[in-house]
Amino acid sequence: MGHAKAAIDKINVKNLPKHIAIIMDGNGRWAKQKGLPRIAGHWAGAEALRDIVRTCCKLNIQVLSVFAFSSENWKRPVQEVNTIMNLLLYYLKKEVDELDKNNVRIHVSGAWEELPERIVGQIKKSIQQTQNNTGLILNIVLNYGSRNEILSACKKLYKDVQSDIISIDGIDESTFQNYLYTRDLPDPDLLIRPSGELRISNFLLWQIAYTELWFTEVYWPDFKSDDLLKAILDFQKRERRYGGLKS
Repeated sequence: MGHAKAAIDKINVKNLPKHIAIIMDGNGRWAKQKGLPRIAGHWAGAEALRDIVRTCCKLNIQVLSVFAFSSENWKRPVQEVNTIMNLLLYYLKKEVDELDKNNVRIHVSGAWEELPERIVGQIKKSIQQTQNNTGLILNIVLNYGSRNEILSACKKLYKDVQSDIISIDGIDESTFQNYLYTRDLPDPDLLIRPSGELRISNFLLWQIAYTELWFTEVYWPDFKSDDLLKAILDFQKRERRYGGLKS
């Protein structure tokens, strides 16, 4: 805790990322390393998320997006998928009151309405319970693949053009963004991927066009507040030019 406080003291509160996105990776390898079943890694990953949410609240981060379940994850063994679904349900039920008390608003991105009914019902309850909160937006990214998101946006946009709701000449980046799951959120300023993998894995491809990337070999269950603060401190040392030149 002392290390975390020391790191927080170094943070420039005037240059914080408004939106932090995290690919929560490495649960299975963490468990294997410890001789535990993969389910243990997922449970430990949920504990890590609790810690990171608290830190983001302390720092007054506006949005935290976490990649919880991708559309490709359905390829995993049925037992593991069921475990992840049950863990998600447990997390929402157990944490929603605490999140609500801490002024956190739950937002969910992806094709989450296609998930099992018990999950969809709890998501709707969690969103409704926290909808008036004004603090951190916890954006849980579920049943999501960025290419599918972009294709879906194109189809919706095409239908609106056909219906004369919008003209071809009226389409720009801002218009297109309104058809994405994250239309109500700012683009991420900082994307963090634990576990040593150096990939984006079909996550927020449109949204991270100018996002700063930060990778670490730490597995997600071991990712602590100190690691988040290191990422933010590194972010604050970078110069974001958005394709322009240094002034």
